[in-house]
Amino acid sequence: MKLLAASAVDAPALAAIHAAAFPPGAAWSAGTIATLLGLDGVVGLHAAGGFILARRVLDEAEILTLAVHPDYRQQGIGQALVETAALAVAAAGAKVMFLEVAEDNAPALALYTKAGFARAGRRRDYYAPGVHAWLLRRSLEA
Repeated sequence: MKLLAASAVDAPALAAIHAAAFPPGAAWSAGTIATLLGLDGVVGLHAAGGFILARRVLDEAEILTLAVHPDYRQQGIGQALVETAALAVAAAGAKVMFLEVAEDNAPALALYTKAGFARAGRRRDYYAPGVHAWLLRRSLEA
C-alpha cells in the first residue's frame, strides 16, 4: 500500500471519500479539506480509498479526520494511515495525539484501540444533541 502526502489539489477526491465514509450531512467539502491542508502543522496522507488529516500544535497532535471508503475497509488502510500520521507528527515534535470518536462507532473504536489510543474523557453532545464522543489519547513518546 502506497501512502502519499495530500495537498489542496487532492481535496476533491478526498471529499468524495469523506462523503462515502460518513453519514449525509457529516461529510466535509473539498473547500474545507483544502483549507485544512493549507494550515501550518497539518499533515495530510492518502492512499487508494482513504485519507487522514492530523494537526500538530507545539507538542500535541490531533487527528482531525480519518476516512476510508466502504469499498476499501478491512484492508489495513485506516491502520496504516493512523500509524504513518502518528510517526509524522512525532517527528515534528508531538509527544501525544488526541482524537474524538462517536461513542457508538465500534469499528473506529476498535481501530484506535489497536493503534494504542485509550479513553481520556467524554464529550457530551459533541456531534449533536444526544450524540456523544469519546476523547482518545495516545502517547507518542518511546
